[in-house]
Amino acid sequence: MINNKNLTLTMIKPDAVKNGYMGNIINDITNAGFTIIALRLTQLTSQDAKKFYSIHKDKPFFKNLVEFMTSGPIVAAVLKKENAVEEFRKLIGATNPKNAEEGTLRKKYAESMERNAIHGSDSDENARIESLFHFAEKEIYLD
Repeated sequence: MINNKNLTLTMIKPDAVKNGYMGNIINDITNAGFTIIALRLTQLTSQDAKKFYSIHKDKPFFKNLVEFMTSGPIVAAVLKKENAVEEFRKLIGATNPKNAEEGTLRKKYAESMERNAIHGSDSDENARIESLFHFAEKEIYLD
């Protein structure tokens, strides 16, 4: 069963895939010491996006978020590293790329706060839930 403080989920969002940043982002992730233990190129349906982002369903940006996340392919990945969630949140940077530190993924690849290139789980619990949203347990290679 996936229940590990050393795992997190990321999604390279449609803007970053469209702009050709997929390889660079994956390279930056592995260069930061993360191991990719599950990887998939896919496209979210509207139903999938609504379910994944259901925590935001009452927020004014929800409709635009669903439209954006279904506008093209994404790359979903489960990453492994000690303190993965915390370490990955540092690597991706602030939601608004204008506020992100130099060298973070959002500073390097994001277009705007709405098109911010990459998702990262915000807690160990959500990392587990989100990982199992995209992958069956047998597809996550825990060693």
